[in-house]
Amino acid sequence: KGIDVHTYNTTCPFVEKVWNRSAKLGEQDHTIIIHGKYRHEETKATFSHSNLNSPSLIVRDMNETRFLAEYILGKRTKDEFMSFFEEKLSNDFDPDTDLSKFGVVNQTTMLASETQEIADYLKEVIIEKYGTETIKEHFADTRDTLCYATNDNQSATLELLNSNADFAIVVGGYNSSNTSHLVELLEKKFDTFFIKNADEIKSKSEIDAFNIHTKNVETLHSFIPDKKELRIIITSGAS
Repeated sequence: KGIDVHTYNTTCPFVEKVWNRSAKLGEQDHTIIIHGKYRHEETKATFSHSNLNSPSLIVRDMNETRFLAEYILGKRTKDEFMSFFEEKLSNDFDPDTDLSKFGVVNQTTMLASETQEIADYLKEVIIEKYGTETIKEHFADTRDTLCYATNDNQSATLELLNSNADFAIVVGGYNSSNTSHLVELLEKKFDTFFIKNADEIKSKSEIDAFNIHTKNVETLHSFIPDKKELRIIITSGAS
């Protein structure tokens, strides 16, 4: 007797939007530049999708993007480029021909503001190389692929940096990239404690918090300041 099997597509619609746009850009002979962590599962998936349709390249941050720009502007050799981006290129990627027309998409859990900064910077590089008149022939505007759920979370967190607080608590999965980014933002100003759930708060004086730099859960004491009135920031990641 046959088994009645149902299948469901549980892919995040924002991720799927990136994949669909990448496919369309590939059909139009664009190279796909992915802002992401090349070992992250989502970036690997996006890369595997874009690689089917077009040359693809992963950049981690502005530092790697500046290196890319230096090659586009003739300030780096092909050997330097291939060595620098080793393991982050699609098969048969040829920077001599594959960087004249491209679009930038992202791992949706990266900082959307950083992705936009990278895209804007590369647009200026393309203008410097080819001029403003032909920009649309070389650069695709993909800002509408940025995940608004992640972006809204990050924007709200940036607003929190304008406030005064005694400390911050961020709730989310320890392997969650978007949650880690919120921690990165908040710890610039506040003592910030990254926890996966309420059980990590052991008492008024003890908390088990994840350190995003050492990748370890640390038991911290006296995390609540000894004062009469407290201002506490509490937020969470999207996953």
